[in-house]
Amino acid sequence: MKFKMDSPKISDPDALLPEQIYSLQTKDEFSRCSISDTVIDNQEANKVSFDQVVFKNVTIIESSLTGIELMDVIFERCDLSNVDFTNAIIHRTEFRNCKLIGTDFTRGRFQNVRLVDCIGDFATFRMANLKQVAFENSSLMSSDYYQSNFQKVSFSECNIDQATLSGSKLNGIDLSDCEFSGLIVDIQDLEGCVISPQQAVSFVGLMGLVIK
Repeated sequence: MKFKMDSPKISDPDALLPEQIYSLQTKDEFSRCSISDTVIDNQEANKVSFDQVVFKNVTIIESSLTGIELMDVIFERCDLSNVDFTNAIIHRTEFRNCKLIGTDFTRGRFQNVRLVDCIGDFATFRMANLKQVAFENSSLMSSDYYQSNFQKVSFSECNIDQATLSGSKLNGIDLSDCEFSGLIVDIQDLEGCVISPQQAVSFVGLMGLVIK
């Protein structure tokens, strides 16, 4: 990561008061609290907001939380797989050692967001706006970034095999230490993308070349 990123602004996470969530309603607001060791299931709500909140060991199941607003939030060892977060607004947020398998962030707006040691296979970031976003040491196989806008985005030591990057400009994106055997990408979007010599063979077919 070669750009500066703002971390979640939580002065003392250990001083946050514990909060229990049993149900979520549209436009609910949660501020300066910690939510831990719980399961949130079968919830449907729009524009729920969390400000200066720490989630630990939280699992969200069979839920649609569209337009969720996350500001200064930390998720640690959480399972958010298959949750509908379309149209999310996420700012100064970190996902640490989380499961995001199939999580839907379509049309989300991300700024100053880190995903570290996460499993995000099949996660969807279609038509999302990603500014100052870092994916680090994470599995992102078959993840989808179709027509997303990348501004200061980094992928570091990630498995992005078979990820969809069609329609996303990759100028300045460094994939050289990532793992993949193939990507779904448009050749016109590859200009300025940084790859290793070993990875170059994955793109030969896009250019109509045959290796002999």
